[in-house]
Amino acid sequence: MAKQPMLKFVTVGRDMPEKRGAEARRRDFHEIYAEFAETKAQEQAARCSQCGVPYCQSHCPLHNNIPDWLRLTAEGRLKEAYEISQFTNTFPEICGRICPQDRLCEGNCVIEQSGHGTVTIGAVEKYITDTAWEKGWVEPIKPSSERIESVGIIGSGPGGLAAADVLRRAGVQVTVYERSDRAGGLMTYGIPGFKLEKDVVMRRIAQLEEGGVKFVLDCNVGTDITFEEIRNKHNAVIIATGVYKSRDLAGPGAEAQGIVRAIDYLTASNRVGFGDHVPEFDSGELNAEGKRVVVVGGGDTAMDCVRTAIRQGAKAVTCLYRRDRDNMPGSQREVANAEEEGVVFEWLSAPVGFMGDPVKAVKVQKMRLGAPDATGRQSPEPIAGAIEDAPADLVIKALGFEPEDIPTLWDQKKLEVTRWGTVKAEFTTGRTALPGVYAVGDIVRGASLVVWAIRDGRDAAAAILDDLGAKQAIAAE
Repeated sequence: MAKQPMLKFVTVGRDMPEKRGAEARRRDFHEIYAEFAETKAQEQAARCSQCGVPYCQSHCPLHNNIPDWLRLTAEGRLKEAYEISQFTNTFPEICGRICPQDRLCEGNCVIEQSGHGTVTIGAVEKYITDTAWEKGWVEPIKPSSERIESVGIIGSGPGGLAAADVLRRAGVQVTVYERSDRAGGLMTYGIPGFKLEKDVVMRRIAQLEEGGVKFVLDCNVGTDITFEEIRNKHNAVIIATGVYKSRDLAGPGAEAQGIVRAIDYLTASNRVGFGDHVPEFDSGELNAEGKRVVVVGGGDTAMDCVRTAIRQGAKAVTCLYRRDRDNMPGSQREVANAEEEGVVFEWLSAPVGFMGDPVKAVKVQKMRLGAPDATGRQSPEPIAGAIEDAPADLVIKALGFEPEDIPTLWDQKKLEVTRWGTVKAEFTTGRTALPGVYAVGDIVRGASLVVWAIRDGRDAAAAILDDLGAKQAIAAE
């Protein structure tokens, strides 16, 4: 009888790829984890219990066939593992790097619940697809036949690119309109290289271009081209713009020089990484070197900012968050990495004012957690008289993002939005109130995860193919 390759979690402990030392990684923007070696990937994949109800799969927004590709990896059948992995996920090597696995697949691993330590799903996923690229298993996009229908996609983030991939493989003509000078959205300009090196993103964009997807860059809808012009050019349109309007800080002095938006700060840093000339970085406006930096916020964007500031040579980096560690929205893994690199977290702390112009200090109100709010989370309450000053030469606002007013900007009053300003779209299909117009990703969900945008993009592309097929059938009758 063949030897059982799985269920090794009892005898084999959880192990991650080697993480570079904090002092070394503070000096560059390279990814912090090394690659699994083949034997280590097989060993860790073999820890999977192959449970009858795979909670890892059900808690993955893409419902990736995780137990299947873990077993194939454990058996050394890596090419088959890659094929299974990419069947449900357009960009598995990106999800393997930046998904908050501790909140999704790994956080719901059955052996984790039994005290054996989760399977390192994300690291194996990254290893599988990186190996596929290295071995030449990632095949070019070659539709079996071309279709005359075309789809315009506004925005080239993960949702737009996932939809473009599915549609192009079906032979549909696809044009992506992007207001920046490079495609990729926040994967290109928002997420730092130490989490997602940019050649990984550029490689996928090149694959789409070589497969026939057309990218129109530096194209701002509503200014360079109207939304109606795009609708008239295509059989269907997908809105995949993301959300880029930053939530603001209040309090005296909030307009002082030296208080900047997270998106501007991260974009400048990523542009420098591409070798671009960035005057705001060179002038020091968006450069943390030698400065006392205070980042306000507790999400993953705040974690990106504090860890970027460390790498730019900040004198000190502090993160203010109004709730405690257990109630923060960002990844606990990211918090641990930031602490290793020298970031100081001030929990239960909120800014109430700013001193100096340029800014020299933040007035910090200490908080306590009170009664739960409508969401069930305890609401932060100020502690009377507990205000202290935190020195700061650069304050970064990382309080999250809100949608822009698309109906007004694009002169589309019939495009329905929710009370939060997000585009109202049908669940699982992305259909909006406008015929032939679909919406995916953060512009529908609000600020969310890359993996959810990929799911939305794939779902909307499938709905478009169904709708185009239905139209063809009606025309043929």
